[in-house]
Amino acid sequence: MSRVQALPQNTPPQTGCATPLEILDLGRIEYGEALDFQKSRVSSRINGVTGDTLLLLEHEPVITMGRGGLAEHLHVSEEHLKRQGVGLFWVERGGMATFHGPGQLVAYPIILLHEKDLHLYMEKLLAAVAAVLRGYGLEPQLGVHGPGVWVNGGKIASVGMAVRKWVTFHGMALNVNTDIGWFGLITPCGNPTERITSMRQELGHDVDFAEVSRRFVRAFADEFGFSPRPEPQERRPDWLTVRLQPEENVSPVEEMLSGLHLHTVCQEAMCPNKGECFARGTSTFIILGDVCTRGCRYCAVGKGKPEPPDAAEPDNVAHAVQRMKLRHAVITSVTRDDLPDGGAGHFVAVMKAVRAASPHTSVEVLVPDFQGNRDAIDAVCDVRPDVFNHNLEAVRRIFAQVRPRASYDLSLKVLAHAAVRGLRVKSGIMLGLGETWDEIRQTLADLHANGCRFLTLGQYLAPSTAHVPVARYLAPDEFDHWKRVALNMGFTGVASAPLVRSSYRAEAMLEEQAAASRLQPCQAHSASTEVVVGSQGRQGMSCANAPQGIA
Repeated sequence: MSRVQALPQNTPPQTGCATPLEILDLGRIEYGEALDFQKSRVSSRINGVTGDTLLLLEHEPVITMGRGGLAEHLHVSEEHLKRQGVGLFWVERGGMATFHGPGQLVAYPIILLHEKDLHLYMEKLLAAVAAVLRGYGLEPQLGVHGPGVWVNGGKIASVGMAVRKWVTFHGMALNVNTDIGWFGLITPCGNPTERITSMRQELGHDVDFAEVSRRFVRAFADEFGFSPRPEPQERRPDWLTVRLQPEENVSPVEEMLSGLHLHTVCQEAMCPNKGECFARGTSTFIILGDVCTRGCRYCAVGKGKPEPPDAAEPDNVAHAVQRMKLRHAVITSVTRDDLPDGGAGHFVAVMKAVRAASPHTSVEVLVPDFQGNRDAIDAVCDVRPDVFNHNLEAVRRIFAQVRPRASYDLSLKVLAHAAVRGLRVKSGIMLGLGETWDEIRQTLADLHANGCRFLTLGQYLAPSTAHVPVARYLAPDEFDHWKRVALNMGFTGVASAPLVRSSYRAEAMLEEQAAASRLQPCQAHSASTEVVVGSQGRQGMSCANAPQGIA
């Protein structure tokens, strides 16, 4: 997922005042999921939340019927399609029947047509496809049997569009390495004599799909006058603007916590929701000091040699919970690799003190990985916290870049062990670090497979220039999309929005889930787990030197 400027450095320079364009590579995706996101992004563009976007993707095998499609254009029954794993959709785009599948580059421009000229838009879109084909030594022909692109008499690219308030969606499909045998299931574009071809068939060899995508983006930008711009955008988007809370809502809570020598995520991790949470009289307590033994590259918490645990801290936390009349208390910590049990015993003491002082307060723990020490993890599980939270933080490919002393697989094992112990399991990842849609989907699948049922996703925000930079700001509609995906996967509690953090409104998520489903505490891999994707905060969940652990 990138913007035009992320293309190779030989991208032709643009001149004049041109419009920035966001490029989203959705990877290989089911047609229905992509269609839902298209519609969400169209609404975002109409409402001015996002700018122009070009979606690039491959579909799983699917037949789509446009407004001109007829039942007789489908040569087999829907049952036959299902047996072959081929989807079928009747959609609002122009055109008739076509096939989408692996090896086919699909581009869905979601752009505002300032000229309000659909014919001009179609011409430019086809011209971009033709430019790509010429770059490979092919001779494209336009308008042979209607809209589309042909090479040597065979149709190689189809187009179909829809527009809403002059914002386009749907788009074009270019057969790169497509198995053209699939087109035998239909009458392509309603023409029984139409021959289908592909770049692979015309060139006699497989074609680098990613390179075709890059060339199409360049050609599209040239045709429509889009220009590169720095990524991410220099100014944070409006949806990341937080309204400041009045000081009188914040100061009393901070003064009380200071008097008890307590630390909170809200203060230490520069959480953007501090004002809102303090105004509601809630906070997430950091125990075991405010100095971490890890050096995660996304986290604002101080690193160094910590002080010994404060023996008075369990009672102080319990006193604060009681004074604040919390319905739900979140207890987290810095990572303490210097302690034999990683601080697990201190977690136990705090939980017991809170429950003794405030029996009606539910307790959520947001724990480090304890270096895979099973005894330490079991000690925490034995106290039966209402929610066991351990954040994964990032997708597998990026994990080591942001958590160099941690293990993706060990974090999953920690979560799985808590789920087997019958706890509600929660985790989270940060988005905006450069992950792809395929990687996000796989990470959610990994979490679900390891017992997570509660999930939150949030935008990564770099605490300083010394931390890992933001690769991309995701719009609210993307977070909405991933919430839908997660719920469809089987997660039962999902919070997904740019400013969501691990403990943000955690009590509301727990209460809403309990009210909706009347779930009892999770039973190994089958009950509810809530996953939170936080940014920049104190998630303190790494595995020093990646020990195996959890034997």
